[in-house]
This record gives sequence, structure tokens and C-alpha cells, in this order.
Amino acid sequence: MRITALFALICLLIRMDLVAQTPSDSAQKYMRFSGSVGITNNGFSIIPTFSLNSPATITLLSWRREKFSIDPDIRLTPDARKGSMLLWFRYHAIERNKFRLRAGFHPAMNFQIRKISEEGITSEITQMRRFLAWELAPSFSIRKNWSIGIYYLQGNGMQKDGPRTTHFLNLNTTLANMKVGRGFGVTFTPAVYHLYMDGHTGNYFTATGALTHVKYPFTLQSTINKTINSNLPGNKDFLWNIAFLYNFSKRFELKK
Repeated sequence: MRITALFALICLLIRMDLVAQTPSDSAQKYMRFSGSVGITNNGFSIIPTFSLNSPATITLLSWRREKFSIDPDIRLTPDARKGSMLLWFRYHAIERNKFRLRAGFHPAMNFQIRKISEEGITSEITQMRRFLAWELAPSFSIRKNWSIGIYYLQGNGMQKDGPRTTHFLNLNTTLANMKVGRGFGVTFTPAVYHLYMDGHTGNYFTATGALTHVKYPFTLQSTINKTINSNLPGNKDFLWNIAFLYNFSKRFELKK
């Protein structure tokens, strides 16, 4: 039922965009390869409630042609025993001056260390769990560097010994590239979100700040996550991290 509803929604978005397109939009043909790679003292999930509680590498990539993109998202500890690997398939349905709308889905693998006992001997293994999830992300631009957005993610666990159903609803605002002098810019994204997981719920405040420079392809970024109220097992009241990222982007015009 959920897959049918998602398919119907994507078809509706495609139809809306085709009707709204101008001739210049439909004539635009390009492919872009972009992304960022870096390190952090604490690897965060796409849902900030969850962290690796360990240093991690971050690899975010994107291959995009017109409105479709494939976006790998890999976050792993240095020994690769904990973390996650997501493969996003996204459709950027509407991209206007004021309004944007994106839909997507991904298969994912999550790696966690688990203790097992056999014949009286306890050892640690890395367990892989599989997930399927989909997202919907509308945003509205209020001014040139100020936007507000909603992000909804619904996830489904593919095994019984782990989370089975997750709903994540995030209300956010972004102040982008605020000039602070000498070529530096700051982007600040505060948000509040609601998380449902197998009957447990929580409400949270999170914020991400990023410092960039116009001449260098690097970002210094930090995220905090504060619990407002929650009954999720193992919930932590406060989490934070700091990350150093290298960014790149290359656009290729496609010949007709």
C-alpha cells in the first residue's frame, strides 16, 4: 500500500512539473558529479538522534542528470565495523525561484557491533541490518538566502531483530552563506523534529552550522542535537559533533 501511494505521488509530481515547464527548462540538458568527503569526531545518522559515538569518515556523492540523481551516502567508523551505507534515488520534481520539491527512496545497510556467546565464549561480530525508506522534501524561499522546509522520511526494517517502522518529520529553516568578512560565509540550519519508532516517540531540537570560504573547497561543520522529550530506548539527552569536509562539483553539458 505504501509503495503504491509513493508511486502515485511521484507520478503526480512528474505531471505537475511537465505542465509547469517552460521551453527553456525542457531544453536544459546536463549532468553533474558532486559531493563531499571528510572526517568527524562523531558520525551522525541522517536522523540526528542516532550517532556512532565514534570518529567516522563521511562520503556524500551525487550523480545528477536533469531532474534525476543517484546519491550514495556512506558514514563509517575507521575500522568499518559500525556505520551505514545508503543509496538514494531522487527526483527533483520542482525547482522554481521560490518553491522546490524533492522525492526519493533508498535501500540501506546499517552495521552495528553485536556480542554473541557460543559454547561459553563471548565474542563481537559486525551485524548488518537492511532497510528501505522514502522521503519527501518541500522547501520555500522567503528571501535570497533564507528558506524554510519540511522533511519527511519513512523507513522500514527488513529484519525482526531491529527497528521495523520509523517516521521522521523535520521542520527546518536555513540561513545560507551569511557573509562574515574576508571571504568567509556561514550557513545555519536550526530545526525541530518528531521521531516515531516502533511505538516509541521523541521530540528534538537540532542545529547545524557550517563555515566556508569563497576561495577554498573546504567546510568546517558542527551539529548539535538536544532532546525535548523522548521515550525511545537508549535515548541521549545531548549530542554534538564537528566535521571537516572537502567539497567538489563538476558539471557536464550534454550534446543533443
